[in-house]
Amino acid sequence: MRYTIIIKKTAQKQIQKLPKIYFDKVRKTILSLENVPRPHGCLKLTGSENVYRVKVGPYRIVYSIEDKMLTIFIFDVDDRKDVYR
Repeated sequence: MRYTIIIKKTAQKQIQKLPKIYFDKVRKTILSLENVPRPHGCLKLTGSENVYRVKVGPYRIVYSIEDKMLTIFIFDVDDRKDVYR
C-alpha cells in the first residue's frame, strides 16, 4: 500500500529554507512515508487523533495520516524549538 503525500504550502516553504544537508534528509524521510507512514521513531502527538512527528536531526516533520484515504498531510517542518508553537 502506497500513501499519497500532500505537503501544505507553508511546509513547502519551510522545507525550501532548510540547510542543504538537512534538506536532502528531510526530503528522503518524507518520501519514505509513502511506504511506511509510521516509521520506527515516529511519535503520535498527545491531544491529537492522527498527528505524528518524526525527527530529522534538529528538525521535526509534523504530519497527519488518513488511513481510509491512504493520504499523509505534511503541515509543519521546522526546528524542534519552534515546531510545537
